[in-house]
Amino acid sequence: MAFDRDRDSADLRDQVVFINRVTKVVKGGKNFSFSALVVVGDGKGRVGFGMGKAKEVPAAIAKGIEKAKRSMIRVPLKGTTIPHQVVGHHGAGKVLLKPAAPGTGVIAGGAVRAILESLGVQDVLTKCIGTQNPHNVVRATFDGLKQLKDAREVARLRGIPLERIDRTAAGGAPPAVAESEA
Repeated sequence: MAFDRDRDSADLRDQVVFINRVTKVVKGGKNFSFSALVVVGDGKGRVGFGMGKAKEVPAAIAKGIEKAKRSMIRVPLKGTTIPHQVVGHHGAGKVLLKPAAPGTGVIAGGAVRAILESLGVQDVLTKCIGTQNPHNVVRATFDGLKQLKDAREVARLRGIPLERIDRTAAGGAPPAVAESEA
């Protein structure tokens, strides 16, 4: 069992989202410390985030990575994008995540981009609404990712065949898209 855990952690890639220097004023002067917000993912649908605090930046990043590994979640993906549109909320921040056609790329700001690239999403459209605080943006993005469900799960919950939810997931032809005529 320990071997599997080591192999899983070897495939993980981490990305520092934000580093903050904190100053505490005491009687004898100022004490500096650092906090690091880190995202860890395997590029195959698993991602987590964590915040570490320490007197030195490398130690804070290491603590953040360890916390991120323990808080990883599995997110259903549909090819190179997400299965459907969601809006994640946290505090005063909202993050809109929208699936995109292949070849679009990751259209996202810094914190959301780090999460989606660590997750393995290659085509997605995003928009941060409200606060730009990286901590709130990361938590809002994870709130949105936790809301994602794949077509099989939705079909099972509704008790209907998969073909009625998503024809592409069942091996059928994708639904025809009407082109607008100007």
